[in-house]
Amino acid sequence: MPHLDLREVALLLREHDDVAVATRELPAGDVLRHDGHEIPVRATVPRGHKIALRDLAAGTPVHKYGQVIGSTTTDVQAGDHVHAHNLGMAAVDHDYEFGTGITPIPAAPQTRTFEGYRRADGRVGTRNFVGIVTSVNCSASTARMIADQFRGPIMDTYENVDGVVALAHDSGCGMVPASEGGQILLRTLRGYANHPNIGGILVLGLGCEMIGIDTLLAGLPENSDTIVEKLTIQDTGGVRATVRAGTAAVRTLLDRLNERRRETVPASALVVGLNCGGSDGYSGITANPALGHASDLLVAQGATTVLAETPEVFGAEHLLTRRAVTEKVGRRLLDRIAWWHRYVQAGGGTLDNNPSPGNKAGGLTTILEKSLGAVAKGGTAPLTAVYEYAEPITDPGFTFMDTPGYDPVSVTGLVAGGATIVVFTTGRGSVLGGKPAPVLKVATNSETYNRMREDMDLDTGGIVTGTTTITATGEQIFEAILAVASGRPTVSEDLDLGRDEFIPWQLGAVT
Repeated sequence: MPHLDLREVALLLREHDDVAVATRELPAGDVLRHDGHEIPVRATVPRGHKIALRDLAAGTPVHKYGQVIGSTTTDVQAGDHVHAHNLGMAAVDHDYEFGTGITPIPAAPQTRTFEGYRRADGRVGTRNFVGIVTSVNCSASTARMIADQFRGPIMDTYENVDGVVALAHDSGCGMVPASEGGQILLRTLRGYANHPNIGGILVLGLGCEMIGIDTLLAGLPENSDTIVEKLTIQDTGGVRATVRAGTAAVRTLLDRLNERRRETVPASALVVGLNCGGSDGYSGITANPALGHASDLLVAQGATTVLAETPEVFGAEHLLTRRAVTEKVGRRLLDRIAWWHRYVQAGGGTLDNNPSPGNKAGGLTTILEKSLGAVAKGGTAPLTAVYEYAEPITDPGFTFMDTPGYDPVSVTGLVAGGATIVVFTTGRGSVLGGKPAPVLKVATNSETYNRMREDMDLDTGGIVTGTTTITATGEQIFEAILAVASGRPTVSEDLDLGRDEFIPWQLGAVT
């Protein structure tokens, strides 16, 4: 039986944690030395999963990251594999504090810059797209037909334009504009139509929908320099006639947008979305805290970062309220958590239905454990604002947006709010892309990175093996953000992903 020091094969995240995370598979029969004791591995523990460091009676709270991640459902012995078979949800009864954990981020000693597209309203884009904005699903196919005319070599003529994207969705008719669902859809469509990465739009409708072209355009700011064309299929003469007219309109937009040029701007102009998907047991140990350090570096530059996925901060929201700059900001986050409790209960579920099967296969057991790792993406900066889904992001610093955990819906909300880049961490592997905002994908472990090398931008697995640190990897992510903001394509952009990931959050009755 091999005798190994715990530190050689597992990570103890906080001194008094009840579990450690295996950095390789631990076969039954191995013996681990820890804190003057020998711990026999009682059952094989997969890589990324948890091993008990002490005996725990049934009903005992289990600590990881120094926080409770659940309670034992049976007696657990030191050396046991701790997972869904013996660990369940614990009662969440936090004593919320507001502003008691604020750590100011000092201004960076050096102002960093990137090459971006400056807009008339002062915002700066990282890309220069033509968007075909559909007011209703009835115009979705036509929008895609028009966009397809501008794929391939034809775009070589327009070296200063990144492409033409059809923003097609599954709603827009039978939905009352003043309803909660109608307002979310309008915010989302207007956010994309006025996005700093989109210089010109063709707004395309059928002609008889509840949320029509004029309703959509009525919400755009007057000081926008976005070039606008609009068509309705019924008035233009049907699909074929609209494709011809739309193709001509897009050519005009491309000619004008091709005249725009990148210029040097401060990093403070960046709005960076922080998202994750396909998480595993390493997410909260490697990629997420490294991204959190990059977020702090961006905040130090005066930039804006935006955490999201409300169901995946449940159980860790008390850590965020302590960083809220005002009680009002902290309570707005709690209000969104309360809304989600009502929402999932109405659907017959609970927030602890998360994590997903893939998350559990990767070593995560409860939503409490997942959330504690997820909030690490937000670094340590004060929480300056909380936004509803697709609400315009206006405050600098570290902020939060209420979105579902479903990746494309969450990213759609972030982009609609104004995120010009999204950094997406993944442990199991993700093939998400985004348009018009580039998505930078960061693998939590080297195995996933090497297996999906053509789908990943960065590898943070060296944090586990000790070949790098959270700080160094966070700096690497920060530099990658600046490079992508200046035009370097992500692997998702190389694959032309992002056409099908525009998915607005659908709420409310459709009549």
